Amino acid sequence: MSLQQKIDRITDILRRDDGISGAMHYTEQTSWILFLKFLDDYEAEKAEKAEKAEKADEAILSGIDYIPVLDEEYRWSNWACPKTPDGKPDIQKARTGDDLREYVNGELFPYLKGFRNDSQADPGSFRYKIGAIFEYLDNKIASGHTLREVLDIIDTLNFQSETELFELSQVYEGLLQNMGDAGGYAGEFYTPRSLIRAIVQVIDPQPGQSVYDAAAGSCGFLIEAFEHLKAGRQQLTTSQWDQIQQQTFYGYEKTTLAYVMGMMNMILHGIESPNLYRQNTLTQNIRDIQEKDRFDLILANPPFGGKEKAQIQQNFPIQSNATELLFLQHFMKSLKSGGKAAIVVPEGVLFQTNSAFTQVRQELLEHFNLHTILSLPAGVFLPYSGVKTNVIFFERSGGTTETWFYECEPEQKLTKNKPLNDGHLAEFVELYALRTTTDHSWTVPVDKLKEDYDLSAKNPAKQTEVEHLPPRKILELIQEKEAAVTNLLGEIDELLGEQ
Repeated sequence: MSLQQKIDRITDILRRDDGISGAMHYTEQTSWILFLKFLDDYEAEKAEKAEKAEKADEAILSGIDYIPVLDEEYRWSNWACPKTPDGKPDIQKARTGDDLREYVNGELFPYLKGFRNDSQADPGSFRYKIGAIFEYLDNKIASGHTLREVLDIIDTLNFQSETELFELSQVYEGLLQNMGDAGGYAGEFYTPRSLIRAIVQVIDPQPGQSVYDAAAGSCGFLIEAFEHLKAGRQQLTTSQWDQIQQQTFYGYEKTTLAYVMGMMNMILHGIESPNLYRQNTLTQNIRDIQEKDRFDLILANPPFGGKEKAQIQQNFPIQSNATELLFLQHFMKSLKSGGKAAIVVPEGVLFQTNSAFTQVRQELLEHFNLHTILSLPAGVFLPYSGVKTNVIFFERSGGTTETWFYECEPEQKLTKNKPLNDGHLAEFVELYALRTTTDHSWTVPVDKLKEDYDLSAKNPAKQTEVEHLPPRKILELIQEKEAAVTNLLGEIDELLGEQ
């Protein structure tokens, strides 16, 4: 049975449970169980490496000394699926029914939640991160027998296998997408991976750079940036790899469920200590952000269409109730000198004429290098939203001199069943560094953009030539048309008179 088939089987089992209602619940419940199995395999692998080093008399020299995060009685191999000495399931020790449910609710979860409240725990430690996840989780599986079935299936997974771990990451992405679709939160949990891949590829994160997403959702941008860096791991020093694991990825997420899923998603993909925090980013006064608080790279798809109250708007020099405009100001303020940003925005941000939108665009052009705008086709975020969107690429490196536009136009209309794919963005990725003019791309000097601060994509290859006639000629044409209409009305009147 493949991993996908096992996850599908778990979903079918959970659907029968009285405590589970809908995709959001079964994804959440599957997630915490998967995570604890992953954690057990992770700790076993660390312990094994430390033991090998010790046997080789290298432990002191190498500094390898792994202390398990979980006390022995709370490890998967003891409470979830205990084994006999020959490695077979120990039916005598394995809890089930009410005993299992009461243990999980009354002992396991309180123990894990307590990690977050440990006054001596380092907020950057793996232990603290586990507590931060379980602080917002509860077991919703009502039947201990149902839980036993799920545990037995997940116990067959081996997260020490690179192949299986990679497959898990792919399957988990699908779970998150399904949860978003079912709950109406697709944009919160799932930005199309083809779009994220294209953005990360052209931004090209490098070791030592910090990566930030203030509307992290399930952390797709941060994870893809990690995968990009991981691809070059063979060339990295131990110090560089430790920095990537612990001091590279930062984010905020407002909603509890997305925060929990994002944290687990990052850890399951191999980021051992993600710096993700549950907080409404917009409650921060951006006037207080200093250079030390800024980031090298900002990649984000912030929520749009929302409205913020006046108290939140006070945190921004240019006040607006539109969340997309407030987030854009936050990102502009949070970018380091020389830093790069790629932000998904609804098209209205680029052309709306009210004062706040115009002021933000003026700030963007005058104080940042808005070098690229990727115009996306309608339907990219279906079924979450049909709003047409763009990706704006800018750097904190002086004002804009010119902006390169690229218009992504698939041959077929995008739908839920025919989504955006890598092929649709391949030419954009190829041309990004060259800023080449094609049928789909063009460059506009900043003076032209400043005429009305309208940044929407207007492909000159599609513009029809307009003949500007002198006023006298226009008047003559109008008079000719009026005479023709009068004659036609006369003919109709005569025909009616003959009847």
